[in-house]
Amino acid sequence: MSVKAFELVPVVERELLMADKARVTIECLECCGKYLYVGTNDGFIHHFLLDQQTDAKGRPHFLSQKLQQKHLGLKRGVAELKAASALERLIVLCDATVYVHDMLSLEPVPPSSGGAKIKGALSFCVNENPVSADPFCVELGVISSRRRAVQIYTYTVREERVQLVKELATAGQPCALSLDGYFLCLALASQYVILNYSTGASQDLFPYDSEERKPIVKRIGREEFLLAAPGGLGMFANAEGVSQRAPVNWSESVIGAAVCFPYVVALDEGFVTVHSMLDQQLKQTLSFRDGHILQDFEGKLVLSSTKAVYMLVPLPLERQIQGLLAGNRVEEALTLTEGAQRNIPKDRFQILHKRILQQAGFIQFGQLQFLEAKEHFRKGQLDVRELISLYPLLLPAASSFARCHPPLHPFADLNQLTQGDQEKARRCKLFLISYLHEVRSGSSGSGSGSGTGTGTGDATNGFREEVDTALLKLYAEADHESLLDLLASDNACLLADSAPWLEKHHKYFALGLLYHYNGQDSSAVQLWTRVVDGELQDSTRADLYEYVVDFLSFCPDTDLVWKHADWALNRDQTIGVQIFTKRPVEGGGQGVRINPEDVLTYLQKHSHALLLYLEHLVLEQHVQKEKFHTHLALLYTERVLTLLSQPSCSDTVLAQARATLQRLLKESHLYRVQLLLGKMEGVDALLAEQATLRGRLGEHERALHILVHQLHDHAAAESYCRWASSPPRDPPSSPQDPSLGPRLFHLLLDAYLDADVPGGADNVAAVDLLNRHGNMFEASRVLAALPEGWSLQLLRPFLTAAVRKSAHAQRTAQLAAGLARAENLQLLHDRLLQRGGPVLVSEKKGCQLCHNTFSAPDCVCLPGGVPVHTHCAAQRLRDSPAKPRLDNGSDHT
Repeated sequence: MSVKAFELVPVVERELLMADKARVTIECLECCGKYLYVGTNDGFIHHFLLDQQTDAKGRPHFLSQKLQQKHLGLKRGVAELKAASALERLIVLCDATVYVHDMLSLEPVPPSSGGAKIKGALSFCVNENPVSADPFCVELGVISSRRRAVQIYTYTVREERVQLVKELATAGQPCALSLDGYFLCLALASQYVILNYSTGASQDLFPYDSEERKPIVKRIGREEFLLAAPGGLGMFANAEGVSQRAPVNWSESVIGAAVCFPYVVALDEGFVTVHSMLDQQLKQTLSFRDGHILQDFEGKLVLSSTKAVYMLVPLPLERQIQGLLAGNRVEEALTLTEGAQRNIPKDRFQILHKRILQQAGFIQFGQLQFLEAKEHFRKGQLDVRELISLYPLLLPAASSFARCHPPLHPFADLNQLTQGDQEKARRCKLFLISYLHEVRSGSSGSGSGSGTGTGTGDATNGFREEVDTALLKLYAEADHESLLDLLASDNACLLADSAPWLEKHHKYFALGLLYHYNGQDSSAVQLWTRVVDGELQDSTRADLYEYVVDFLSFCPDTDLVWKHADWALNRDQTIGVQIFTKRPVEGGGQGVRINPEDVLTYLQKHSHALLLYLEHLVLEQHVQKEKFHTHLALLYTERVLTLLSQPSCSDTVLAQARATLQRLLKESHLYRVQLLLGKMEGVDALLAEQATLRGRLGEHERALHILVHQLHDHAAAESYCRWASSPPRDPPSSPQDPSLGPRLFHLLLDAYLDADVPGGADNVAAVDLLNRHGNMFEASRVLAALPEGWSLQLLRPFLTAAVRKSAHAQRTAQLAAGLARAENLQLLHDRLLQRGGPVLVSEKKGCQLCHNTFSAPDCVCLPGGVPVHTHCAAQRLRDSPAKPRLDNGSDHT
């Protein structure tokens, strides 16, 4: 596909060069800076000054001024010209001899000797990558006309002479060469080769036929050459003989080639062709008749016919790229941009590359190629607001964003792009949702390359308000499930822009979340209550009432809680009371604490909620306050009394209510017992509860009397004994008496055996009690209390257990006594060991102090167990100025 990369501009017309001399033709060219040198077949060198200008339409043209011309005094034409600009020298090949001339005067140097010369030369080249570090030295490669050899010369401007450095013999006669460092690329009669003139190493490249076409050997970079290969190919080869670029497919009749990166320009008989080195495609073709020479000089492409000189002026890179983008040739534009990186300063390239990527992204966005567009936006660090601005009303009204100039795309907005196609608009909006989500989460490297703002280093480059507000609007419009996730997370949605949009799309729950995020909890709750009451329609949450209650339970604004508590409790006391039950009673935890006393006072008009809140305090939070426990017990009692007064009340409901009351009476010890007894006084249906209360007062005998003789509930009586003797869950200050359990069971036995009550003694219950709970009784006391006429057979289980218990106790006591004696004996033994061993005294053994023998067993032991007389030890202690301490473990004589 074509692209306009160069313009063909005349530089020196025929009239200026040769006037009316019809037989004069151009043989060679050299361009150095603003100077152009033209060698002709009549032995002249023409020197021109070039001035490149641009017309009003931006088209280049040249003003050429002929400075001078010089005839070399030879009959042959000028074959080659090379300029050494740093040395102000012009190297000329004419009549098989290389001369050196001054660039300005065109006079040979040194003039006294007619100039420095190299004779017998067919062709020469300048080493543009010299191996010498001398800045006043030029290295030349010369093809010898006298032998099959290539010669390396140096020309030194200080000495104004040339010197042969090396000569290398070749397998055939060279006909073209190029030199880079130590490497010579040669075209022989039928073969291209590369020689290293330092080591003599040779590398054959590929064959060609010099009779069919003119060989081309061009140095295009460091240790890299361009060659004309068979089959109309332009081949690249490096110094190692390897091709690291794909070949260019040019004409079979190419007579000249040059490189102006990233293009390869070739000249044949009728055309100039331009190929890309990046993708090897033909990019431009220019008609050019009678083409004769094509050379590149310091990035300038100069070509000529036999009569006139022209310049191939490259169009600015950006203009070429914009031309490709205008034709929607995105990949070619990107390839050209990236390929030109080495020729552009780094900072400028980064700016250019980002802009081209952004433009490419918008082109593919317009073609609905969203994956490719997203990748180019990411690499180009697109200011995300450029994309958002395409969508009407998505940018906040207060945004100061202005689109990049010149614009990155031709679209006014999404409506122009989609032309009313709703499906296309929907897909574009889904893409924006996806892209903004990635930008927001940081997985896209969106930048601010074309925006007016400055980034702050986060994923959205400081434009979070625009990104989050746009996302909110898109989510609301599309009824997207991520709307609530956005508002529940840290966000920068602008309330002034977002609230009307959410109202428009009936997203009142989401609007409440936005109010809450912006610290307007009162507005949020008021909006939600209107939705719950049916004033506003929003089906986002079916459990919105429960959500509001939960929200209020953690709300730190207690005024707001009290304001809406009535609304919540009037709707459902069971759920509404959670506003208070989910709050901490004591300090700490989530939420702000509300004084329970205030809550209880407030809940007086909501009886069921009051009961639930007291249960929360007493049974769940275990608040140890007599007032709360008494209040809950009174409510339970009143509920039971109310149920008892209702003839239609079911037994199940009544049983559940009584069980709840009885559980509280047994588990709590903080309520006011006398107050509750007063409430139950005279109510025969609550005898069991009264028995429990009597037990709390310590009136166990009376409590058992109620259970045994009034209720005749033996199981309840036994359960009472176990409950009353068990340690409380929340123990009081005084510990439980361990003898209380046996005492209660003996009281229960006495109640069973009491013959003075109506119905007399209940011997069966007494026997059953003894046989099942024998371990709780003292056998001697039981036997004394039993009637004499009882059969021992009835009490066999009890008596057996009692005897076994007694025997076990006796044996246990004996075992304990034996163990104590053994322990005492062991202690005595250990004490003797601590006292030490015996001291031996005899008549033959002398005292260490007086050296007299012992006549009696009485002695005193000195430290170390040495025996001495008692009177000697006493005398020594008296004579000593300080009584020494005898550290002897033995304390006996």
